[in-house]
Amino acid sequence: MAKVASAPLTITAFEWVPSFARGFVRDLRPRWACEEIGMDYAVRLVSAVAKPDWYFLEQPWGQVPVIEQDGRTLFESGAILLHLGEKDERLLPRDPAARDRALSWLFAAYNSIEPWRFEHANVTIFSANEEWARLRRPGLEAQLGQRLDRLAAAMGDREWLAGTFSIADIAMVTVLREMAGSALMTDRPMLAEYVARGMARPAFQAALAAQLADFDETKAPKAA
Repeated sequence: MAKVASAPLTITAFEWVPSFARGFVRDLRPRWACEEIGMDYAVRLVSAVAKPDWYFLEQPWGQVPVIEQDGRTLFESGAILLHLGEKDERLLPRDPAARDRALSWLFAAYNSIEPWRFEHANVTIFSANEEWARLRRPGLEAQLGQRLDRLAAAMGDREWLAGTFSIADIAMVTVLREMAGSALMTDRPMLAEYVARGMARPAFQAALAAQLADFDETKAPKAA
């Protein structure tokens, strides 16, 4: 287990989130990376409901994760994964061509897939009862499906995006995982198998368990 109370790397996470978000908060990504390479990390918990003013000086939107290591503070999970990847070739290949592939796919996960996944969650969950969402959903799912088909075609028969497991897979698996069970994934078994392969890694399971263990029901907002 890489999570320890006193470690040179600290990950900021939320102390409580609603049940539907548990296991999906983005501090899962650096936790997973640390578990892959056996890097010890500590956790600093902040409120997701009443974020302290000082935290906005570290993360302008009050999101997680933030990490602190060697006197350096980073926010945004992509930047954090790149920072951790630079420390160990098990996360980011040192071969120039493989490194280029990993970095390209890291940014693709966050720029070419995740924004569409966010919009899909909005029309299917958060705004599902709105008329505009019902009208938007068919076209959006067709467009997102085309992007997923392109992703599957680009992966071909590779097990991992860059050839070997890398930070690109941590990014992409955590993005695609949020669509698990939907037709967008079940209609594309190759991508569903890729996500299952990532989630089967012991490091993912350890990171997930650590995130879930940190949520504290006593921090839940009290009903008015």
